[in-house]
Amino acid sequence: MPHIPWWRLPTLLAVPKLINFRNDLRAKNLHDTEDEPLNVGIPPIEDVPLLRMTRTIDGTYNDLKFPKMGACQARFGRNFELKECFPDKEKLLVPNPRTVSRELMTRDEFKPVPFLNLIAASWIQFQVHDWFAHGRDESVPNWFELDLAGDDPWPSRPMRIPPTPGDPTYNPATGKPPTFRNINTHWWDGSQIYGADQATFERLRTGVDGKLKIQDDMRLPVNPETGIDDSGFIDNWWIGMSLLHSLFTLEHNSICDGLRKQNPGWSDEAIYVKARLVNAALMAKIHTVEWTPAILPNPTTKLALEVNWHGIAKDLQNVFRFLDDSEVLGGIVGSHQEHDAAPYSLTEEFASVYRMHPLIPDEFVFRRCKDDSIFGTHELPEVSGIANRPLFEKYALDDLWYSFGRMHPGQIRLHNYPRHLQHLIRDNGQHFDMAAIDILRDRERGVPRYNRFRELLRMPRVETFEQLTDNPEWAQQIKKVYDGKIDDVDLQVGLQAEPLPDGFGFSETAFRIFILMASRRLRSDRFFTDDYTPEMYTKFGIDWVEENSMKTVIARHFPQLAQFLPKSGSAFIPWTQAK
Repeated sequence: MPHIPWWRLPTLLAVPKLINFRNDLRAKNLHDTEDEPLNVGIPPIEDVPLLRMTRTIDGTYNDLKFPKMGACQARFGRNFELKECFPDKEKLLVPNPRTVSRELMTRDEFKPVPFLNLIAASWIQFQVHDWFAHGRDESVPNWFELDLAGDDPWPSRPMRIPPTPGDPTYNPATGKPPTFRNINTHWWDGSQIYGADQATFERLRTGVDGKLKIQDDMRLPVNPETGIDDSGFIDNWWIGMSLLHSLFTLEHNSICDGLRKQNPGWSDEAIYVKARLVNAALMAKIHTVEWTPAILPNPTTKLALEVNWHGIAKDLQNVFRFLDDSEVLGGIVGSHQEHDAAPYSLTEEFASVYRMHPLIPDEFVFRRCKDDSIFGTHELPEVSGIANRPLFEKYALDDLWYSFGRMHPGQIRLHNYPRHLQHLIRDNGQHFDMAAIDILRDRERGVPRYNRFRELLRMPRVETFEQLTDNPEWAQQIKKVYDGKIDDVDLQVGLQAEPLPDGFGFSETAFRIFILMASRRLRSDRFFTDDYTPEMYTKFGIDWVEENSMKTVIARHFPQLAQFLPKSGSAFIPWTQAK
């Protein structure tokens, strides 16, 4: 009998398979990298009782027994046994990452995702900036140097790329692979809006009624030191970030208004901490039950993601009761905090599968929401970095949101990498090829190459280049770049080449990491489990999270756009065209 992939099974048969995949991954694909216990050198919660009631600035005290778990500067964990995570130093530059970029990733023509809009592409960067960042230290020595082909137009030779900042506490004598630290918190706590250090927290607040600073024109203030919107995390800034950061700053302030009305005697601090808690949970819910089903529009994945948040609907509970899984019946949110096989952290492999740069177009077409007429066309550099703010102020916000609702992102496939990101010139004048860097970072950080990555997830390896992809031309191109060595194919190349399951915007291999880590970010966080209660959030706060969506958030702050939002489906699918 031929094997039937899970995504082609009826939903009631496919969901149990996904749950079994997830449980197997929880048992075998969570590995700790920390050397020091996560409760050393930090006061117990009994000494600072207020920490029990709020998310901290730096992510400490989410786990009350191990207060440093998931905090700023905690190490990235791994999804594979540590012996599998050493960088292959002999092949670190083989094949040349610049060659991989030019030959396999360069966008020949823009290939759109017809079932998504550009808000979806902006959203994932917005979320990634909450989850992880390795930081930069361009003063370090020993930059990587890539030889360039004679016809390569790169302006200097060799191409030089700074290494990932190292972990100063890493000790090679332990026999473990190199470790790296997350400069953000590992928790889903809205740090991209609020910051993750005391100075940023204080700078962004008004000090009145719990609110964040935002201008009367609904745009964030400009930080005079950077020339960029002032927010919690501003790396790799572009107009999509301006829209989302300002929107969820406005949403924070609306939550503050509601809390003030319900609790007129509360202080600025009391309102602020609860509004932050509610806003972060709303963003997590939007990502779980709206963004992810939009990029993976498959009935099985949609139901599985609803299960993560809400549990199985009552009319289906008897169908799935045989799984004996209370999480399935009731949802992760509101259940008990659980870390499974390792202390909670985000992982290097999770960061790798979220390298989704092909989503970004090179050209942006802006339209008026009154009649759909085009009023501006701009290339990516014109809407990025310090160049972004003048344009962001020039155009009406409702027209910008409408334009993003009408534009499409790019497919996460080979030959669809933004050309401007292959020739990225930062505000400081430095010149980088982000596609080459994507390849190099996986190798540098010991992320296994594609075939080994699949094997470690207990997925079948590919034996030939023709099996790797259903595009015969791509198969020959990949074979040439990798000199016929299938096991040398980089993770990013494999992810962007492999055939996609029905209704998927990214690969099944990436999805295996996703089904593990997406539920883990909720299950390990006490503010989504034991402390997702009216006592912690207030009843008003819980109701705000459960009753709102990306559509209601947009419509609250831009009511004139409600008519264009999809009648069915999320705000991340193409909007209705103005007449």
